[in-house]
Amino acid sequence: MDIAPNQSSTQFLSLEESAQVDAALLSSPEKFLTRLTISSLRILQHIAQENQVKIEDLTAQEVIAWFEKDAKIRREEGVETAYLKW
Repeated sequence: MDIAPNQSSTQFLSLEESAQVDAALLSSPEKFLTRLTISSLRILQHIAQENQVKIEDLTAQEVIAWFEKDAKIRREEGVETAYLKW
């Protein structure tokens, strides 16, 4: 799975990974949390790369600032220009 910013088909969980989660011996809420966690990891990796820091060195403020920036891009330039497409 490639993460491609600025494409409407950006995915944070591959079909294979989704199938692996489905096959796991987890409850539905646990599967949801697992998918959310994997997707969050992908976003954090992207934020760390943009900030040119290791993921473990990211601060909460850097994450918040990134989401604020992406939200501003979405509002001002449109959903297709933002990294997160929602």
